[in-house]
Amino acid sequence: MLSLVLPKGSLERATLDLFDAADLTVRRSSDRDYHASIDDPRIDRVRFLRPQEIPSYLERGLFDIGITGRDWITETEADVVSLGELKYSKATSNPVRVVLAVPDGAPWQSPADLPEGIRISTEFPSLTARFLAQHGVKAVVVPSYGATEAKVPDIVDAIVDLTETGSSLRKNGLRILDTLLSSYTEFVACRTSYEDPEKMAAMEDIMLLLRGAIQARGQVLLKLNVPAGKLAEVAGMLPAMSSPTITALANGQMNAIETVVPKRGVNTLIPALKAAGAQDILEIPISKIVE
Repeated sequence: MLSLVLPKGSLERATLDLFDAADLTVRRSSDRDYHASIDDPRIDRVRFLRPQEIPSYLERGLFDIGITGRDWITETEADVVSLGELKYSKATSNPVRVVLAVPDGAPWQSPADLPEGIRISTEFPSLTARFLAQHGVKAVVVPSYGATEAKVPDIVDAIVDLTETGSSLRKNGLRILDTLLSSYTEFVACRTSYEDPEKMAAMEDIMLLLRGAIQARGQVLLKLNVPAGKLAEVAGMLPAMSSPTITALANGQMNAIETVVPKRGVNTLIPALKAAGAQDILEIPISKIVE
């Protein structure tokens, strides 16, 4: 029913892990294969392409759905439908940023300080040109095809580049002058395909699974038994996503509690629950949370 295009490159492994967690495992003959399949009746064709190409291909109707970044949607100005953000990237769950960076020793403190004729290298020439025009800066924008930060100061005076943590810029003696755009990965669709009710329903099903897999990351299910006299104290210690599920057991002296808590901190929470009177504590991994 749906043709799907996934990003090749830095987002590739994180995307494959996400689809696997969502029970949409992508199968292909090798890591170099640009064709793949998913054992799901809603998806009949899978391709891998560079993320900067994906918005334009979706706009032209070559694929129904795809994964790309808001940065490339903005750069290409492609007319696509966003089904929502998928908050993951190659290193963290934080957004990547498109930033204007200059040498540490440069005197400029804002985009307005940039001199006329400054040379700026970037993989985002359209986005950069629009940003500079908004700030009244007349610059020479030099398209880059990789290793952008290495071109300062010998080839250009400044860069506009992607960063997730900023560490690569700092290592190359650069500082961030301004942020042009914060970008999450997005699940996007061809507008014509999205207007088909059957395809729209299938797209929303897939997005539900992907979002559920992301929401489950960093969460675990705790199950424990608590004496009736300790119930209020123990329940008050649980940082739940919603109210804990509490069930009175048959003997009337014990209660069973189930709740979802952050994985981070559970190493100190479990001993504290035990000390407060909880018994038979189980920590169970979660693959998806669908609300």
